Amino acid sequence: EVQLVESGGGLVQAGGSLRLSCAASGFTFDDYAIGWFRQAPGKEREGVSCISSSDGSTYYADSVKGRFTISSDNAKNTVYLQMNSLKPEDTAVYYCAAGDIATMETYEYDYWGQGTQVTVSS
Repeated sequence: EVQLVESGGGLVQAGGSLRLSCAASGFTFDDYAIGWFRQAPGKEREGVSCISSSDGSTYYADSVKGRFTISSDNAKNTVYLQMNSLKPEDTAVYYCAAGDIATMETYEYDYWGQGTQVTVSS
């Protein structure tokens, strides 16, 4: 059974940091790109960052460039999202997903986690 389990969300003040984890199981981790997405209340789900399984290339939405860092530990089948200098507008449910290619498009991803809430207070 394919599973993606996010953890690490919580409540943090503006300017603070959080590290999200996405633990994967049930598929060959090295064969899939992993993306992080977020969805705020009343808004569409949007791509935040993704990492390619083929060469480790990373991609970021403009809104998080310079503040967020995605990384992968293949030995642990886990992808991380380090989030620094958090802003209230980063508040959302964050999801990780696995797909064939590293892209910010939600429809390209086959498997999704259940999400973890990130709340940034001002």
